[in-house]
Amino acid sequence: MTGLASLVLADARFPGGGHVHSGGLEEAVSRDLVSDVDTLAGFLRGRLRTAGRVAACFAAAAADRAARAVPVPAAESGDRSFVATADWVVLDRELDARTPSAAQREASRTQGRAALRAVRTAWPSPVLGALLAADPRPHHPLLVGAVIGRSGEDPAAAARCTGYLAVSGPASAAVRLLGLDPFAVNAALVALGAELDAIVLEAAALAPGPVADLPAPGAPVLDLMAESHVRHHRERVRLFAS
Repeated sequence: MTGLASLVLADARFPGGGHVHSGGLEEAVSRDLVSDVDTLAGFLRGRLRTAGRVAACFAAAAADRAARAVPVPAAESGDRSFVATADWVVLDRELDARTPSAAQREASRTQGRAALRAVRTAWPSPVLGALLAADPRPHHPLLVGAVIGRSGEDPAAAARCTGYLAVSGPASAAVRLLGLDPFAVNAALVALGAELDAIVLEAAALAPGPVADLPAPGAPVLDLMAESHVRHHRERVRLFAS
């Protein structure tokens, strides 16, 4: 089921700070690994199959747990809270473990923190408190999944939203960095539809199960480029933060 929350979160106009992140595309362009629509399509496909797949599966798991969180009275204050913090701690640590690049972990948490203010305004929920108790700078896929799940959408919607964001950001960055035809770039995005569908199905099936069973595909080139981008960003200003 797809509802308004997943559509708003996937919208490039959502004030979540995603526009300053290229998902490694800027570094790939600087190394001449991406120079046209064809090489961009290959980059996007590789990113979807690795970092995008991980993000989609964790967002789906977060949506599942947010939907099943049970409100109980707090013992002292009388406020209502959610007994789910332990779940968020496990999700947070497992996603950290699947993100070996410190630069990529920082980018994920930076985006999560940037989106938090808008999320709190639009979708206030005690679930966010439980998520932030696990880490005050939540990973972006976990924040997206928590909001979508608590909004009544299913894990598949969270997976689709997050998987799409993993490639739509770099695609948009390619237009700015290389001056590519936006119509051709969007056609390259649409061509990933079948692969995104497969990832969504996998993520939805795995969402209720143990977090340890979520996939952990490696992307060493993306990891290395993320680390290189951070070093270069310190030396001279880059257009994107990641």
